[in-house]
Amino acid sequence: MSIRQTQKLRLRKLITITLVALGLQATAVHAEDTDTPMFSFGGFGTLGVVHSSEDKANYKSSVMVPTGAGYSHAWSAEVDSRIGAQVTANFSPYISAVVQVIAEQRYDNSYTPSVEWANLKYQFTPDFSIRVGRIVLPDFLVSDYRKLGYSNVWVRPPIEVYGLLPISSNDGVDASYRVHAGELTNTVQAMYGKSEVKLTNEGGVAQAKDAWAISDTVEYGHTTLHVNYHQTSLTVAAYKPLFDGFRQFGPEGIAIADKYDVANKRYRFITLGASYDPGNWFVMGEWGSTSIEAVIGKRSAWYASGGYRLGKFTPYLTYAQVKADSNTSDPGLNVAPAASLNAGLNALLGSIPVQKTISVGTRWDFMKNTDLKLQFDHIRLGAGMPGTLTELQPGFQLGGTVNVFSTTLDFVF
Repeated sequence: MSIRQTQKLRLRKLITITLVALGLQATAVHAEDTDTPMFSFGGFGTLGVVHSSEDKANYKSSVMVPTGAGYSHAWSAEVDSRIGAQVTANFSPYISAVVQVIAEQRYDNSYTPSVEWANLKYQFTPDFSIRVGRIVLPDFLVSDYRKLGYSNVWVRPPIEVYGLLPISSNDGVDASYRVHAGELTNTVQAMYGKSEVKLTNEGGVAQAKDAWAISDTVEYGHTTLHVNYHQTSLTVAAYKPLFDGFRQFGPEGIAIADKYDVANKRYRFITLGASYDPGNWFVMGEWGSTSIEAVIGKRSAWYASGGYRLGKFTPYLTYAQVKADSNTSDPGLNVAPAASLNAGLNALLGSIPVQKTISVGTRWDFMKNTDLKLQFDHIRLGAGMPGTLTELQPGFQLGGTVNVFSTTLDFVF
């Protein structure tokens, strides 16, 4: 058994022992508090299919999965389909726990359920709490329910912005403090921890260590404002062989490797978001920017979206774009033996997403706790760029446009 497996086993045992102890301790408390059940269960899911007009590349909602619509499948159920379940335990008025498990396409093309959330919460006061365990990252306007399709008007959150940070949870601790001033509520949240995700195509893992973030959410009437700053030390082992090759060419190669390798590089992420929803209609938008001195590049993105509710129907329109804020090519080393290394470097730099998308769709709440969505995306790729498309095949034309049609059935129970 590896060290990592041993650590995970110890963590599971610790959580189990803690939950049992808290459960025994809380039985007497809940004997008097009959209004709040000790355990509650809920679930959610999305069944969807996606078609892309581009059959020489894949359209995906996340870079963490291996297949999608277009090249892999003319009609793909993998892009948006998932099912999840959540158990909440209220051990006392102060102590609670939540575990959320989701089955969706994974890095190895399986649907093995994985733990999205698993944390203990202590509510010191009605407005101040601390959580420990696996916790949702507070980066986006809809972070808490980005994977819960029924809670969003779109088929999926705009990938131009939400693709800036594809991971959604963190292993560590966070604290939340809420202040009320008349109709205004201000919530400040701070977190610290780490995360690790497996990459496709035998890419190993991406590790984020010493991660910390602070976010502020202001709610006033129908208006919500959100700002977040997130910083971590990022390592992507998959890039090491390429840059070890550059290091064999002396000081010039070492300089290129140090510039672009993703090994304990500081990764910074800033987001701003706002929404206004008086009931019959809504408008919302977010802007995000990443900063890292590495081959994955600096980029920024934003979207604006709005819709109108007509009975059970909600038609909506969204415009989104993402652009590179760092170079998308490099001359590399001016020696013939390094040609393949230069090509590998430029393939990575050229894959930094640059595209603009216009989306039009509608949501139909045709029965309780269930909706049906239709969405059409017209994507204009950056000049000479693949945008967010992946698994490029011979004959694929960089730039140009792609049309994507999606339909989903979302439900909660």
